[in-house]
Parts: sequence; C-alpha cells; structure tokens
Amino acid sequence: MVFEESIVVDGPFDEVLAKVKTEFAAVGFGTLTEVDLQQTLHDKIGKEMDRYVIVGACNPDLAAAALDAEPLIGVLLPCNVIVREVDGQVAVDSMDPGLMATMTGEASVEPVAAAARELINEALQRIAA
Repeated sequence: MVFEESIVVDGPFDEVLAKVKTEFAAVGFGTLTEVDLQQTLHDKIGKEMDRYVIVGACNPDLAAAALDAEPLIGVLLPCNVIVREVDGQVAVDSMDPGLMATMTGEASVEPVAAAARELINEALQRIAA
C-alpha cells in the first residue's frame, strides 16, 4: 500500500526545508508544527541519524470540510510532510490524503481528500522544479 507522495531533490537541507514551507503555503497549507526528529531523538535517547524534520501542514478550508464530514478526522490532521536526508539528497514525503477517506470509510471525505492530494502534488512539483 502506498501511503505517501514523494520526491527527491538536490540542494542544501535547510534550503529545501524552507522551500517546502514556502511552496506548501503557496497552495494554501500553513505550517502548524515543526519537529526536528533528528535533534529530538538525539536529545532523548542519544540516537544518531541523518536530518529528519516533520512539518505539520494545514489547509484551513480543507481541514474544516474534513471535520464537517467526519469529526474524528482530527486524529489524522495536520498533514505531515517530512523532509529527510537520503544518500546526499533530500527527500520530501507527504501523506497521501486519500488515506483519510479510506481509513474513515466516509464517502463525504473523498472529495476533500482529492482536493488535498491535488494541492499537495502541486506543492511537490513546485519544490522539484
């Protein structure tokens, strides 16, 4: 089962991370949270790993529509986008919003998920350009 949309880009990690936030914002997703998982795991358990940041992105209109369709969908929000180092490149991965519709089984979530998928794919294309 594919549960993510992914791209791999060249460039400095911090520049790609900034571009992720900029391009997701350009299609309506604000950044609600940012978790530096590399730093957190290093601080908490001494784990050494490549750079790995989770960006919690939210499109308020889509979030409101999803909540109207299924109030418990909040457990799946915000849309997480990860930016991680992979073999000298930077991977950008986002959850496929179609999972929300699949997991809830609520048909009224499907158009919201489809709209979110389109916007996420647009942001990923802009990042890759």
